[in-house]
Amino acid sequence: MPGTTIAGALHERIRKEIKRRVAEHQYEMGDRLPSASELAKEFGVSLITIARALCDLQSAGVVDAVPGRGTFVRESRRFVFDIEDFLFSNFKDESRYTLERSVTAASVTRGKIAIPILREFDTPNETMRCVRSMIAVDGMPTIHDVLYVPLCFGDKIVDELEGKSVGEVLRGQGVQFDEVKLLVGACPASDEAKVTFGISDGFPTLRRAYQLMTDNPSLSFFGVSESPFDRLAFGVSNKTDRGISSR
Repeated sequence: MPGTTIAGALHERIRKEIKRRVAEHQYEMGDRLPSASELAKEFGVSLITIARALCDLQSAGVVDAVPGRGTFVRESRRFVFDIEDFLFSNFKDESRYTLERSVTAASVTRGKIAIPILREFDTPNETMRCVRSMIAVDGMPTIHDVLYVPLCFGDKIVDELEGKSVGEVLRGQGVQFDEVKLLVGACPASDEAKVTFGISDGFPTLRRAYQLMTDNPSLSFFGVSESPFDRLAFGVSNKTDRGISSR
């Protein structure tokens, strides 16, 4: 329909204009955008058209909507860490400087493993301790982590969590990991990740499911971590004995 085409063209034009202003630093990171009514007046369009443009920008990771406060330019910063360093002990940004990291335990509950992606591993059908934590790098929430720990570790692990990753705590208790299984992929944000990062429905995240195995076949740890796709990347380094031949 002609009306639909015109409305679509309008909201796309507004989206591109706001994105241009962000790229050219007319709107700086963390700045609050003009209100929807102010933008509607500036562009001479309806509030519905402005809402569509802002929704697209939020889905693209350009802005964040904070209920009761407004729409803000999303901070654009990406961190990189070695995919083998899955216990989060060495974060670096793209300029390779070591950054300050903090770990906060959000909740600790008991239950059986209920995250579907973990069924890719050999998960036990028993009650485990479920530890949910948020890892921030340089003050920015970066990783939402859910880890299942055998009950035999008791409540002591909970007392030691503040400021440390679960992996660091377990290693401090003498746990040695012999093997790691990883399953990495992109997926829409889970409900918990949406709350942690303030992102919208359908916003893509980088998800990593993992199993940490010890020398005891009956002692394994399972977990899933999520990060906004524009906030974290994995680096891989691999040595090979095979020479490179030229043709």
